[in-house]
Amino acid sequence: MLIFTSENFEKEVLQSDKPVLVDFFATWCGPCKAMHPVLEELDLEEDFKVGQVDIDEYPKLVSKYRIMSVPFFIVFKNGEVAGKTIGVQSKEELLALIRG
Repeated sequence: MLIFTSENFEKEVLQSDKPVLVDFFATWCGPCKAMHPVLEELDLEEDFKVGQVDIDEYPKLVSKYRIMSVPFFIVFKNGEVAGKTIGVQSKEELLALIRG
């Protein structure tokens, strides 16, 4: 699974030729930890990318995308926000969001 930072977000997410699922998370967040196995399963898929942004390390990204609670998921397609959801999600719910 990729780790997105302020330095690589533009290249890895906004310029990606594949859809990208971004998980905004915090290391202290229980529901975020519960999502990790689901994200690892999704990361095995080849038709999209999966990665995380630690909200405590990258406040500018948090502010830009108006993240108010975690886990918060945003799907980017062609550099644009294509979908978002908050809270614990099933693998099927996240796949539906990505493929939307």
